[in-house]
Amino acid sequence: MASIREVAKLAGVSPSTVSRVINGTANVDAEKKDRVLKAIEESGFTPNEVARSLFKKSSKTIGVIVPSITNPFFAEMSSAIEHTANQHGYRMTICNTGGDVEKEKTAISMLTSMNVDGIVLTTSNKGLKKIIENCETPIVAIDRAVSRNTAGGYIHCDNYEGGRMAAQHLIDCGCKSIVCVRGLDRISSASERYKGYQDVCMEQGIKEHSIQCDYSFHEGLEMTQKLLEQFPDVDGIIACNDMVAISIYKVLCRRNIRVPEDIQLIGYDNIALAHLMTPELTTVGQPIKKMGIKAVNMLLQKETKSYKEYIFSPELIVRETTKEMKGADHQ
Repeated sequence: MASIREVAKLAGVSPSTVSRVINGTANVDAEKKDRVLKAIEESGFTPNEVARSLFKKSSKTIGVIVPSITNPFFAEMSSAIEHTANQHGYRMTICNTGGDVEKEKTAISMLTSMNVDGIVLTTSNKGLKKIIENCETPIVAIDRAVSRNTAGGYIHCDNYEGGRMAAQHLIDCGCKSIVCVRGLDRISSASERYKGYQDVCMEQGIKEHSIQCDYSFHEGLEMTQKLLEQFPDVDGIIACNDMVAISIYKVLCRRNIRVPEDIQLIGYDNIALAHLMTPELTTVGQPIKKMGIKAVNMLLQKETKSYKEYIFSPELIVRETTKEMKGADHQ
């Protein structure tokens, strides 16, 4: 690989002139600039990205920290972040932590040392509060709140309203015994959805039933067995996310329980798989792509200097796993 001195010699200029052309730190005479660019092309010179990032305090990179890249919600969100970053000339580096707080601390430290231009963080660990507060790299929390005002910004959907939507829809569909498969208490979005379900049950005079489940397909399989034993009269199930809803449907099929004739089912997120399965899954949709785009724009537009919160509205997407009664009135 050619060195910057070799490029300078080939172009007949000083190494500092080559550096100015590469980094755009000062105006260079057009004729000299053309000679430098031609010499770079002929020599195959590649600028040292690490050195450049140290000099500019920028690596033109957005860091993304997620608890599970196998969860389609985070995969789709990361895809939107990468696409948006690329449009602005930035790259994306993703860290998959499994929700482990020590791995998240390591990821923040690593990304900061790489001079990333910002970090999009999804975590449920409160133990990161001080690290985030002291981090010089701008951080935007997405989907899950670390703690209010800790990061530079917080982007999320109105999960409380989403929980209300799911519960009200099953009531509109004639369900009398609704079980809410709620996410773990430490996850802010899960707690908010569960509260929405609880409030609708109280308003409608329906007895509340719930069971906890992690946001994973395999956990959903195990939980469904317990659910059917604990609540044999269930006629409606609200899943904590679409992947768990799909696992619930799989267990119901194995037991020859018909959906939606015997039990009606609604998911949460509206991942791509929701409309690819048969029957297609009724769900409460989050604008996953818009949330990812907003996170990148907040970082690149320097909106994180003072705390900002953006709340998106959920959308009820009625498909084939619920069967609405005629004359029911809903959004």
